[in-house]
Amino acid sequence: MTDHFDLVIIGSGSGNTILDERFADWKVAIVERGVFGGTCLNRGCIPTKMYVVPADLAHSGAWARRLGVDLRLDGVRWREIRDRIFGRIDPISEGGERYRRDQPGVTLLRGNARFSDDKRLVVHHEDATTTTVTADRFVLAVGSRPHVPDITGLDDVGYHTSDTVMRIDDLPRRMLIVGGGFIAAEMGHVFSAFGVQVDVVTRGEGFLSHHDPDISARVTEVMSRRVRLHSCSTLSAVTNERGHVLAAIEDARGRFTKVETDLILIATGRVPNGDQLDLPATGLQLDDDGFIPTDATLETRVPGIFALGDARTPLMLKHVANHEARVVQHNLLSPTHPQRISEDVVPEVVFGSPQVAAVGLTEPDARLAGADVVTATRSYGATAYGWALEDDEDFVKLVADRRDGRLLGAHIVGPDASLLLQPLVLGMSVGVSVDQMARAQMYPHPALSEVVEQALLELSERLEDR
Repeated sequence: MTDHFDLVIIGSGSGNTILDERFADWKVAIVERGVFGGTCLNRGCIPTKMYVVPADLAHSGAWARRLGVDLRLDGVRWREIRDRIFGRIDPISEGGERYRRDQPGVTLLRGNARFSDDKRLVVHHEDATTTTVTADRFVLAVGSRPHVPDITGLDDVGYHTSDTVMRIDDLPRRMLIVGGGFIAAEMGHVFSAFGVQVDVVTRGEGFLSHHDPDISARVTEVMSRRVRLHSCSTLSAVTNERGHVLAAIEDARGRFTKVETDLILIATGRVPNGDQLDLPATGLQLDDDGFIPTDATLETRVPGIFALGDARTPLMLKHVANHEARVVQHNLLSPTHPQRISEDVVPEVVFGSPQVAAVGLTEPDARLAGADVVTATRSYGATAYGWALEDDEDFVKLVADRRDGRLLGAHIVGPDASLLLQPLVLGMSVGVSVDQMARAQMYPHPALSEVVEQALLELSERLEDR
């Protein structure tokens, strides 16, 4: 027997947030194959930040010495940190699942979902049984999974990804991280701060190569003091020799370096999960990068099928997925007055050390887009609070177009970068000029936010020279 629903949501991360009291009269199914609550809650942004905070404390001694304070790290109680983190997260996941399972009008189906036609879904359960459902509307919120490159010997030796490394029982003495993106930057900070000897292998010049080059260079410089960086290199093979994992790292000239390690963390990006839904049965095809195409209302070309989150966009950020969920929610409830999503102003934060926050175009991308580029860079050390921090290395970099005086991008590296970015995100979102951002409000003195004010004032002056 096939059960029919008004709405089927595949994925329990941001897709789960769609349901509220306005759906009380709807017959809804949620399909989830893994841990309830999605990547961010269980394996991503939330637990990683809960590790970053104690890592910041563990690493604070070097900075404190510059301020005349001697701190000593007596030790790191890894299992206590881990159990505190997941002792909070796991009950939230379990409670969310229990709430949906007991909620009137909602059916929770556990298993892998596969379409058999445009409005028919087969859910394959762990016990080898299946459930077939049909629905008027589907929301595809199936997220992404870690990308694992083909490396000789990797499966034999064993490895971790961001899905698993935070739940290990003990800190390794040595760790090899493959990748240079945000996962590598954050986990490199966490484990090196906790006393692990960390090697990092990156194909590019260093960390965060998709960020503005000045930001990437700064992060790479700092992290190179804390980890052994193998840039412009690849991990070609790993073997297990006499109980030790031996990694062969090949550089751009074909030269090999052998590194012993106790744990390998693969941090080479993520892959959208849309390929696991048998979407061709619906008439849908993934784009060339594996994402589910939608229009600005987040509806696919098959009426009644919506998509959101990591499976839809390379902007694999939780706040993007949450925003998309609100748009889908509105469009399900008010199909005759749809909302449309804009991805012109999307902030991004890397909670490493130093912290990085960015929004909009990098300087090279702005030039490629044809802008008449004007930039301004202001050091933390140019502000009174920067003096208190003894910080003369971190900075704010702004990118604008001379022709209209609008801010195109903002890039911050240093303490509280995530907080300093937000007024710039707001200004770009509402479309005010650089001059208005700089002069139409007061910035508290001597707060660190003055570095943003000073960068805006400098940029405004340069724009006035046009």
